[in-house]
Amino acid sequence: MNQNLADELVMMRTEDQRLLQQLFDSGELPSESYHSRMKALHEQNASRLKEIIGAHGWPGVSLVGEEAAKAAWLVVQHSVSDPEFMGECVSLLEDAVAREDVAGWQVAFLQDRVRTLSGKPQYYGTQFDIDENGWPTPFPIEDSATVNERRARLGLNSIEERQEQMTEQERKRRANIEQTN
Repeated sequence: MNQNLADELVMMRTEDQRLLQQLFDSGELPSESYHSRMKALHEQNASRLKEIIGAHGWPGVSLVGEEAAKAAWLVVQHSVSDPEFMGECVSLLEDAVAREDVAGWQVAFLQDRVRTLSGKPQYYGTQFDIDENGWPTPFPIEDSATVNERRARLGLNSIEERQEQMTEQERKRRANIEQTN
């Protein structure tokens, strides 16, 4: 295992999540546009991930361990300024899943993110929008009748269970707001 690379990827994820929390706590997020500091960090991390992939291929569990492999996934998941790169990584992740070098859910989330960003229906139902009342609702799903079979193959819970989890998170968020007001 490449410990230095693993540490670097985990640090990238840590900084991403730290900035995200800081911007939420300050009230700068959520916002209508892509926050400039978040965008800059996402682009910096994506640039470094491209270098890592160029030198080592996809940083899966065998190269960097499970936590750093998840961190690499988060970096590409947040690379929304570069949809072409995200699309290339879908293929790399599919290969890594086939080699059992990353968890299947990673390719599901990334593929759905790429599809929804390009205006296409998602395939696994991992991407959610909010309805007119602010409650989570999945973006359109291709062949929705069989989405739970696809989700199960990659170790995901049902779309109904996931929507309930997302709704519960929103309930808790709203309750916290009520308590602080």
